[in-house]
Amino acid sequence: MSNPEPATSLLDSQATEVGSVFVSNYPPYSFWSETAVPEVHRVLGEPPRPNTPLGLYLHIPFCRKRCKFCYFRVYTDKNASQVEEYIGAVVREARLYAEQAALSQRPVNFVYFGGGTPSFISVKHLKQLVEQVQEVFPWDQVEEVAFECEPGTLTRSKLEAIKEIGVTRLSLGVEHFDDEILRENGRAHVSKEIYRVLPWITDLGFDQLNIDLIAGLVGETWDSWRGAIDKTLEVSPDSVTIYQLELPYNTVYSKSKLAGDEGPSVADWQTKRQWQAYAMERLGEEGYEVSSAYTMVKKKQAGSRPFVYRDALWQGADLLPLGVSSFGHLSGVHFQNLSGWTPYLNAVGEGELPISRAFVTTADERLTREMILQLKRGYLLAAPFQEKFGVDIRERFAEPFGALRESGLLKEEQDHLRLSPEGLLRVDQLLPAFYDVKYQGARYT
Repeated sequence: MSNPEPATSLLDSQATEVGSVFVSNYPPYSFWSETAVPEVHRVLGEPPRPNTPLGLYLHIPFCRKRCKFCYFRVYTDKNASQVEEYIGAVVREARLYAEQAALSQRPVNFVYFGGGTPSFISVKHLKQLVEQVQEVFPWDQVEEVAFECEPGTLTRSKLEAIKEIGVTRLSLGVEHFDDEILRENGRAHVSKEIYRVLPWITDLGFDQLNIDLIAGLVGETWDSWRGAIDKTLEVSPDSVTIYQLELPYNTVYSKSKLAGDEGPSVADWQTKRQWQAYAMERLGEEGYEVSSAYTMVKKKQAGSRPFVYRDALWQGADLLPLGVSSFGHLSGVHFQNLSGWTPYLNAVGEGELPISRAFVTTADERLTREMILQLKRGYLLAAPFQEKFGVDIRERFAEPFGALRESGLLKEEQDHLRLSPEGLLRVDQLLPAFYDVKYQGARYT
């Protein structure tokens, strides 16, 4: 098995420095502001854009432990009564949105439970949340219900409840199979908990099982990484999602480095790309194919499903965010909920939408957003952008595409632009080249 590493690079630094790398939206969050919040209320009062899918994102911000690399809004100190209070607030928030013209009686196309750890909450609270949200936003006709899980929070009865509420895509946050590495990085589970739940998942017959891995966890070696890929292949999930470890500003690891401590020894980007390349090659040999820069899926079989949540968002779907600190997008306006526990609960309790900041996009920014997110698949077709935006992306982004071609990271054939394997491995580090000049070099978050 080779350990490939591209000879060319557009990166100035190979070290893993503190700062966000993973691109999940555009323009950068640091440009969103409180002054744009009235624009969210404006579009909520207008009919939705025609033929735009709608998704629900439900943020469940509870965890058994906070991982040392985690940068999400999570809580590890909430008891059952506080969880119930939060569930009630999310339901009230959903009811407030259901009264708005942009959302009233609008069908839901997909649902995503994220966190935190959605599987942390009890069966009682899960059913309470779903039943009451479905009263205002029915999802009996959705294409997909995706649900994130941490192995140690799952029981057979909880998995049965997760299946009962309609979950089709179960994403298991394995991250690694080595107990020492899991403990070092602050994961709550150990490997025996992974193997305990896998037979239950198989027995219940979820449509899709995805396993998450992270290349470059602190303590990783070539031997441990090869072992993790071997164990993943033994599990044989429907898809495998592999992220390269980064150090956003508010993680335990990052705070240590920023405080002047030596901090953890994190693999450089070259090594992480080598590890991910190895994983993708091994998975490819065993019948998986590339779905995105992060995800390998089993080759298409009868009854297989795409990742609806991801694909819809990358193509400009509306997303209604429910819960503390959640991010959403509606009719060309990005917005985020209040990020504090008490402010969020108080706002909803007073009958107010808990929106904290927003950003109104231009048509060109929407084009850029969809283009860069879809490039994460590893390829682009120019025709859909011409049809939707009236723009030839090959001309609009001629300079960054040209730089990628010159570096050997992209090939262009008529309507088709495709990243090389090397380009795909570093796609998030390449995307800022497509940003408008006023956003380049700015802090992402």
